[in-house]
Amino acid sequence: MEKANEPRRAMMAALDLLGQRWNMRILFELRSGPLGFLELRRRTDDISSSVLATRLRTLVDARVLAKGPDGSYRLTEIGDELGPALEPLWQWAQRWNEDSDHTDHRT
Repeated sequence: MEKANEPRRAMMAALDLLGQRWNMRILFELRSGPLGFLELRRRTDDISSSVLATRLRTLVDARVLAKGPDGSYRLTEIGDELGPALEPLWQWAQRWNEDSDHTDHRT
């Protein structure tokens, strides 16, 4: 019975990780290549430094991101695999945004 629950647990863990505020935005910003802390902060609408540092540490600990010797952050191989999985969501978001005014739904 334990083996049957493993895929479900893995999915729940992934959803928990990706569902944390700012994590998806950070991954989206890193899709084109490594970025330093300050550039990530600028691209994420000036998220607070402490929150960004916490989110980056969480994503590094989850092995989705790696921190380079120059201090920049990049997607790991497993993190990079999220791109194709999330592409339909990004395409949907573009269509959704074009259909109505949903440009700023931060809470």
